Amino acid sequence: MFYDKEEDDGEREATEQVFKIIIIGDSGVGKTCLAHRFATGKFPEQTEATIGVDFWERRLNLNGAKIRLQIWDTAGQERFRKSMVVHYYRNVSAVIFMYDITRESSFRALATWLQEYDHYGISDEGEVPKLMIGNKCDLIHERIVSSNQARKFADLHSMPVWEISTKNDEELETIESIFLTLSHKLLKSRSSFMDRPTNYSSIDSFSDSTRSASRRSKKGRNSKRIKLKHEERQKKKCCESS
Repeated sequence: MFYDKEEDDGEREATEQVFKIIIIGDSGVGKTCLAHRFATGKFPEQTEATIGVDFWERRLNLNGAKIRLQIWDTAGQERFRKSMVVHYYRNVSAVIFMYDITRESSFRALATWLQEYDHYGISDEGEVPKLMIGNKCDLIHERIVSSNQARKFADLHSMPVWEISTKNDEELETIESIFLTLSHKLLKSRSSFMDRPTNYSSIDSFSDSTRSASRRSKKGRNSKRIKLKHEERQKKKCCESS
């Protein structure tokens, strides 16, 4: 089953570069909503529990370089992961670790997700950029995980961290900036493969560097969603805990 928003049916350019970005975290933290937001620019009022893996594709043109981002939305529930976990991490280009600021258990689970990545992560592209996102800032009055807690954990594991709400339209520019700056970094690291990518020095510099690129990208979004599993799914409100 395919969901196409805007797909160019013309031949792919031979110079197109493909990057695989996976989103990891507990069930219900908003992984599907993040992928949907970046790929389509819209917030889904309802989603389906991810079984196995879905991935979204979006094509970008960055400074003349044609790239295709594959955003892998992974299952957060153990019973849906067992047969697919190796495929999640194979030849991954970047990893996003996601938690819910209103659920401490999802934040504590990040340590386990990092261990899983360390165990299964296989890449031909050298050091893989990792970053952390805390979701559901629209529920700020229900916050359990503080910004300070999140920053300390991120610093410990050499990751930048953002707090966002995939539900708020005002956050779209921030979400765009995260993915676009990551894309620039991936392009740079691939073009000079022998040079290891450096750690992001700060959240502000990482985000601000592509703010203008974020605005330009909204004019020509080219994306699609691909379902890899054909199984019956249970409807739920987006980002709802399972």
